[in-house]
Amino acid sequence: MVNAANQYGTGTQRSTLGDPWVLGLSAGFILLFIALSIFDVDLVSGLVGSGFAWTAKYLGSYFQLLLLLTFVIAIGVAISPAGGAVMGDLEKPEMSSFRWLAIIMCTLLAGGGVFFAAGEPVYHFIAQTPPAFDAETGTVEAIRGALAQSFMHWGFLAWAVLGGLTSLVLAHAHYVNGQPLQPRTLLYPVFGDRVMHGAFGGIVDAVCVVAVVAGTVGPIGFLATQVAYGGTVLFGLPGGYGTQLAVLVVLGIIYVSSAISGIHRGIQLLSRLNVYLALAIGAVILLFGPTLFLIDAYTQGMGAYLGNFLSMATMTSQTAPEWWMKWWTVFFFAWFIGYGPLMALFVARISRGRTVREMILAVCVAAPIATTIWFTLLGGSGIFYQLNGDIDLAEALTNFQFDVATLTVAEALPLGSVMAAAILVLTTIFVATTGDSMSYTISMVATGHDRPNTAVRAFWGITLAVMAAILLYMGAGQISALQQFIVVTAIPVSLVLLPSLWTGPKAAYAMAREQGLVR
Repeated sequence: MVNAANQYGTGTQRSTLGDPWVLGLSAGFILLFIALSIFDVDLVSGLVGSGFAWTAKYLGSYFQLLLLLTFVIAIGVAISPAGGAVMGDLEKPEMSSFRWLAIIMCTLLAGGGVFFAAGEPVYHFIAQTPPAFDAETGTVEAIRGALAQSFMHWGFLAWAVLGGLTSLVLAHAHYVNGQPLQPRTLLYPVFGDRVMHGAFGGIVDAVCVVAVVAGTVGPIGFLATQVAYGGTVLFGLPGGYGTQLAVLVVLGIIYVSSAISGIHRGIQLLSRLNVYLALAIGAVILLFGPTLFLIDAYTQGMGAYLGNFLSMATMTSQTAPEWWMKWWTVFFFAWFIGYGPLMALFVARISRGRTVREMILAVCVAAPIATTIWFTLLGGSGIFYQLNGDIDLAEALTNFQFDVATLTVAEALPLGSVMAAAILVLTTIFVATTGDSMSYTISMVATGHDRPNTAVRAFWGITLAVMAAILLYMGAGQISALQQFIVVTAIPVSLVLLPSLWTGPKAAYAMAREQGLVR
């Protein structure tokens, strides 16, 4: 049996930037997207928009079924005898449970959850009742559906595809069979050695990297606009591109430094800091905010989520407005699929020594429940203040201005401006934890090693920030176009994830047999 931790985790790197296919195709995409944007912004936006609309219309149901099956099968594996198998054959995990869960929460929830936690529930409450519910918008009856739909988008299914089964395949392949932590390894059970070398494997890895670049540059860019807007409102700082660029520079320094220092230092420290700050903000909201309202809202929302789980998970454009499915459920599910392979690599990398059951329950159950609580604290507070006339987000959310929603809700909370500033800091650290973990993981893909060269980590971290800066200079619309592009990349990425529906359970049982847990 090969000890891949020795084979891949230490020693010299095979090359500075790794596989030329991965570097060439992913960097080529970045340069092409920027060049085309400079040449004709409308052309790029139109092409991306058309691809986005086609993908949502014809493949939305496929994406939904992929997430649903991933979650159901992962839970089945967790409660099976194979759930006791240890990933990586260590006597004890590499880090404490709190630190491990903190990294998972901060990396996978990241900036997206913070951006939408305040705005999405309020949007469903006042702008458009979700299709699975029939309450009139803006009424008390609409609260449960608004929260339930937000839980669906950011709950069990979303988290499951980010590592529920794929991390099992990668952990067994890497720690037992000595294969590299790269997306191509997910296809090894199907294609064998053909996918591990040459152009085929390089293209698979590059597509997954491009999807993550598209999904990560978006939050980085939008963070700059949100913090710049908050600085203007709270502190009277000048608005515009100069302030946004300054935010990007500070953010880049934070997450590049964290990625360079590694998982056990910067990434872990940043994640713990993030969790402590989130817990403090959550405690203030729960204790000094509309406590009883939030408890009642969470109870109703979770009940509606569980009671309507299948109907919401399988909702299609035949039973819901096509525009709604495109811009909400399909967009989010495709976004999570795009992140899937690289998030799975990261989960496999930090979960050595954990049991299969621990990993699945952490990713597929504990983290989603924590996410629903966070959405209730921010979004539920927003609904409360909207319902009582303390704020009015109707116009902002109708125009999808979620940065305005977050700051408006934050200022209405106890301690007002202090909470708003704290949430801006939290959002910044959340995005930084995405930036550092994705810089690290892209570097793993590029080099094929789970401890990539520090120069490679810095290269990819800086690349993400520079791309965000260039696209912001052209206008926030290009950031949005790039983020929509992740829906298109979800097509090939979903094919990389698809085999894990059967190879994930096989990997878990293989580890269990090797450890004498099953026959």
